[in-house]
Amino acid sequence: MSRARDFAVSAVGLFLLMPIFLLIALMIRLDSPGPVFFRQTRVGLYGRPFLIHKFRTMRVGAAGPAVSTATDSRITRVGMFLRRTKLDELPQLIDVLHGAMSLVGPRPEVPHYVSLWPDDLRPIILSVRPGITDPVTVGLRSEADILAQSPDPELTYVEELLPLKAQAYIEYIRTQSFWGDIRTILATFVAVIFPVHSAWLSEGLKQ
Repeated sequence: MSRARDFAVSAVGLFLLMPIFLLIALMIRLDSPGPVFFRQTRVGLYGRPFLIHKFRTMRVGAAGPAVSTATDSRITRVGMFLRRTKLDELPQLIDVLHGAMSLVGPRPEVPHYVSLWPDDLRPIILSVRPGITDPVTVGLRSEADILAQSPDPELTYVEELLPLKAQAYIEYIRTQSFWGDIRTILATFVAVIFPVHSAWLSEGLKQ
């Protein structure tokens, strides 16, 4: 999507969702001590780092692996609800408004995982703004459940899901279109309401 369209949609979205933001903020503060927002360094357009914004879903100071599963004990009660409904992602509209992200695009990774992308694919993936959603996000709607079934979630993420995501990002970038992005946004809403594994995900993990 164009930068102007991203800016307009994110600005309107933040305005309309403000009551929900305030309600979620109150729920987080009542559920566990700590800040409302979670900020983390991610890699954006052309490899530039930025701070991504999410609603906090974990207890402050809880140590653990870089990836989290659906049964991660660090996740708060409210955090579990926010993750299941993907409401924890809503603050990324702030990042879209600031220009660090787009509504649709490859999901931004932390620097360590970006370094694990194949050298020939990394520049292509970083040639577009990262997005709040994309076709991979729809396919990996139940990523946390997949990782929860692994004896080593981070190893599974690095060896199976990360390469699958990188290839899917390339396919998205090569076939990107306005109407394709609209379909992705609609599919994201459907995936949130009806969380199922997509065919490409199931087949990809078998290979």
